[in-house]
Amino acid sequence: MEQVYWSVGWKKHTVEVIEKIFIASNVFAISSINGQVVGLGRAISDGVFNAAIYDVVVHKDFQGRGIGDKIMNSLLEQLSDISCVHLISTTGNEHFYYKHAFKNVKTGMARYINVQLQQKYLN
Repeated sequence: MEQVYWSVGWKKHTVEVIEKIFIASNVFAISSINGQVVGLGRAISDGVFNAAIYDVVVHKDFQGRGIGDKIMNSLLEQLSDISCVHLISTTGNEHFYYKHAFKNVKTGMARYINVQLQQKYLN
């Protein structure tokens, strides 16, 4: 899993961090080919009203093969009874989520501690 994150430049995702975030997530999808993890996604949900999808990531060597679509379809199927599912896309990947029926929200807000992320994602 670490290699999937690192392949797209997410170097802060160490084995320890990955373990921590997946333990805290209650919905996830992992894609593998011949026993090698090539993609993953996770979500946190209250099980009734709200959920947030995080980290839909496909190893750079396996992108463009429909793996991300399968991961999203799995997450959305697991969240099919949830009224509102949020996510924040990385810059440049918005179209991928649009094709999974996500739309921009009028009241979306976020707070980032990291100044670089503030500049990248906040208006």
